[in-house]
Amino acid sequence: MDSLALKDDYGTGAQVTQNSLQLIAFSIGEQTYGVEITTVREIRAWNGATPLPNTREYVRGVINLRGTIVPIFDLRARFGEGQTSPTKNHVVVVMSVGDKWVGILVDAVSDILTVDRNDIHNVPEGNTMDTELLNGIVTHESRMVGLIDLHAVVSGAKVDG
Repeated sequence: MDSLALKDDYGTGAQVTQNSLQLIAFSIGEQTYGVEITTVREIRAWNGATPLPNTREYVRGVINLRGTIVPIFDLRARFGEGQTSPTKNHVVVVMSVGDKWVGILVDAVSDILTVDRNDIHNVPEGNTMDTELLNGIVTHESRMVGLIDLHAVVSGAKVDG
């Protein structure tokens, strides 16, 4: 079986092959980013987080998700753009990174994308933050989508979940 038709949230059938990658796309301001759909465990409305002492600016705190303590990372702050001022419209994307769960605070989840792995390009040199935190860039329907390197985003945070 080479391909499998999956339905996304918008009811369209997207062909998925072994050479394709499905992403959850989300926005931070005008920028679109994505993570592999297999890492996503849950998408939740922002309800705040319990702050922790001595953490970096981009660690908003932790939440208790059905008995699991999950650190919440502010992706805008992680990209060096200042802390997010969350509203009820912001969401937390809970993902697995290795054997831990983490949440990232984003402006909105926008789409489920299917991209061909051959269409993923290296991050252009110039912005070291983007180069360090992204695995690549892909163009999807005339917009650029940065592929988040989850291990890089959560590294150095001094938070155990």
